[in-house]
Amino acid sequence: MSTVKIQVWSDVVCPWCYVGKRRLEAALKQFPDPVEIAWRAFELDPNAPRLREEIQSLPARLAAKYGRTPAQAQAMLDQMTETAAVEGIEMHFERALTANTFDAHRLIHLGGLRGVQTAVKERLMRAYFTEGALLSDHPTLVRLAGEAGLDSDEAARVLASDTYAKDVRTDEAEARSHGISGVPFFLLNGQVGVSGAQSPEALLSALRQAQG
Repeated sequence: MSTVKIQVWSDVVCPWCYVGKRRLEAALKQFPDPVEIAWRAFELDPNAPRLREEIQSLPARLAAKYGRTPAQAQAMLDQMTETAAVEGIEMHFERALTANTFDAHRLIHLGGLRGVQTAVKERLMRAYFTEGALLSDHPTLVRLAGEAGLDSDEAARVLASDTYAKDVRTDEAEARSHGISGVPFFLLNGQVGVSGAQSPEALLSALRQAQG
């Protein structure tokens, strides 16, 4: 029985990434062999602002990005909310503060070194989508890191420095080398790629394929 290594490129403010995480979890419930999951960094918007006063409402930001009216953007969010609810995810886009996620990814990397990476990933996603947390705010990130099992003092030291910045950039460079332009993207055993928040059945099939 061999371990399947799963790398997932995603962003903590990507709604389909959260849905994809839930669908992967559902697939793994049906997969008997051990797996190792590594959450890799991908920024949907590397130029997103860090300061609260610079942040637009999410419908306005989507409207500008996709050339839609605010009403059309809101309809997209409503549909996404319904899709997420099917997966047991509570999304409140009216609270969402879509800020820069680079520092959040640095903490996710720290989580990988401390054995709590999935917990950190989940806590940050829930904080953004359900609670309206500002994920570029360092005190907020330190609190969330502590709640996810990281040492708060260590998280604060990381955020006050450029620690793990190169690791985040390496993840993003690897995404480009694999031709990844959208997330979530799942790479299983370095060979089988799955793009998008596919169904649990599709992910289970990919796991079996990767298993050989």
